[in-house]
Amino acid sequence: MPKELIKEQEKTLTLDTILENHSIVLFNDDVNTFNHVINSLVKYCKHSAVQAEQCAHIVHYNGKCQVKKGNIFKLKPICSALLDKGLSAEIIKY
Repeated sequence: MPKELIKEQEKTLTLDTILENHSIVLFNDDVNTFNHVINSLVKYCKHSAVQAEQCAHIVHYNGKCQVKKGNIFKLKPICSALLDKGLSAEIIKY
């Protein structure tokens, strides 16, 4: 395999790795109901109802929960939608 192709593949893998190492973290608040949190996670994060309920309980009892992993460019609109719905969320790099 030519060295140029190997270097290009390494660059692509590195960029993919950098882009994929992000997640949305949802934080607890005293404002939103469990149903609102669950419905938002189902709608925007594409969770199942059970997964969304589990995340809501983790947020309630632990103060935060990682609700979605992936590419930062895919996570930004999801995080914005959660914020628009009044939830406390942010994208972090891990």
